[in-house]
Amino acid sequence: MKKNKLTIKQENFCTKYVECGNGSEAYRFAYDVGKDTKICTINNKAYELLKRGDIGMRVQELKDKVLKKHEVTTDSLLKELEQARALAEENNHTNVMVSATMGKAKLTGLEVNKQEIEVKGVRFNMNYGVKGDEEKDGG
Repeated sequence: MKKNKLTIKQENFCTKYVECGNGSEAYRFAYDVGKDTKICTINNKAYELLKRGDIGMRVQELKDKVLKKHEVTTDSLLKELEQARALAEENNHTNVMVSATMGKAKLTGLEVNKQEIEVKGVRFNMNYGVKGDEEKDGG
């Protein structure tokens, strides 16, 4: 199977996206964007690029290289967060403790985003909190 080769601009877009995490910023960096170009145009162009399979694969390859280079794993991050939480506890910094705990929950997939949606005047709360709460709430 023939491997699709990215253009220089597409490669620059991927590299900048991995570096900054912002598709619009990466698009501005990699492509000739005029000063009068509408922000929504830049956002849409970046979004379209990020939806492409070849671009997504390249972004993931670059992310994987960074993680490997710096020896970043879920375990290493969890250890760092636990060390930060323990240090915060020793120094009675509860806000830092909570932040480290929530970082661990996110990293392990236990933390779930909360949303509120309104459709035709009817409000739906999608507040699931941390996984496992449904058992306590009877849900």
